Amino acid sequence: MEENQPKTGKFALNYGILTGLIGIIFAIMLFAMDMHYEQGAAIQITQTLILAAGIIFAIVQFKKAGGGFLTISESLKVGAGVALIAAIVGLLYFFLLSNVIEPGYMDKVYEIGKIKAMADNPSLTEEQIDQGIEMNKSFAWIMYPVLIIMNVIVGLITGLITGLILKKEDTAY
Repeated sequence: MEENQPKTGKFALNYGILTGLIGIIFAIMLFAMDMHYEQGAAIQITQTLILAAGIIFAIVQFKKAGGGFLTISESLKVGAGVALIAAIVGLLYFFLLSNVIEPGYMDKVYEIGKIKAMADNPSLTEEQIDQGIEMNKSFAWIMYPVLIIMNVIVGLITGLITGLILKKEDTAY
């Protein structure tokens, strides 16, 4: 019976790509409405809900494929895997957006950040804010691994909660 068990990696890959593509559709929708610079709570919550829904759907389908059985370990693997693949797909789109579709994207992000920093910190001079932005530019690459790690953490939490709710282990006899 062990050879008929579904593979967590296959489900993580398939549903991770699907979840990543749905995230890209949401990002394209924001781009079309010229809202891709927005970082409001509603947008971040929607992105997190897309990820969580993809993970939950993958775990439910994994349980169905496994004859109705699911362990917490399998749930965690599927959750983290879906989140990892979705993050990689999303970062590939972001790289494409910021380097091909809209090459000045990051400059505009820094400009928006400068305006916000000046409004939030009136005691800082423009030169101090510019120095801060230049330092941010030199560490911009760190955003990629941090986003992947954050996605995987969300995947683990979602996988754990879903696994605790849906767990049903096969009897040993």
